[in-house]
Amino acid sequence: MFKSKYVLPALAVALMGTSALAQDNPWQVRARVLGVYPDESGDLSVGGAALGGDVDIDAGYVPELDITYFFTDTISAELILGVTPHDVTATNVAAVGGADVDIGDVTLLPPTLTLQYHLPTEGRFKPYIGAGVNYTIFFDEDAGPVADGIDYDPSFGLALQAGFDVDMDGEPGGWLFNVDVKKIWINTDVTVDFTTALGATVDADVNIDPVIVGVGFGYKF
Repeated sequence: MFKSKYVLPALAVALMGTSALAQDNPWQVRARVLGVYPDESGDLSVGGAALGGDVDIDAGYVPELDITYFFTDTISAELILGVTPHDVTATNVAAVGGADVDIGDVTLLPPTLTLQYHLPTEGRFKPYIGAGVNYTIFFDEDAGPVADGIDYDPSFGLALQAGFDVDMDGEPGGWLFNVDVKKIWINTDVTVDFTTALGATVDADVNIDPVIVGVGFGYKF
């Protein structure tokens, strides 16, 4: 079982332990366009009894801002900020003859903090890898035309990433081009009120687990 209460303090200690090594100009900001591609799955149940069916969540494309702080030439921390709206469908639901049921849309706020290692290279190509944590908040929930209401629990999970910057100025600092790929594990318990349509409330354990691909530009101070 993943214990969030241990990961955050450990990450904070790691960051504070390297803060004394920060560069003279440690900040970097980027603006990217993200493609968010859920690798979703779900278990539907009523009163603890399996209902059958699955969950389908569409892809999303959104702008994003991220901030990076360099502790050394090779160690940094990155925080990404953005929101992603998604349409949600319960698929092959046994209670309605195996039909698909539109359960509306929801917007995710998934701030993700990663600790990165930048491979030391001599040229303008600067690859990196990272790992960290994600906390996802769900808001603007729309239950769709059939359900009476819907509720999503927040999620805490791991994140992995790999990417590269290309130095566009050929000097320390300045403009850069970036490509970044993240895998984020998001799990939420969803409660859908189908009192009018089915006379029941449906519970769903949903794994969203998106792959996030970002392309954009940044500036290293």
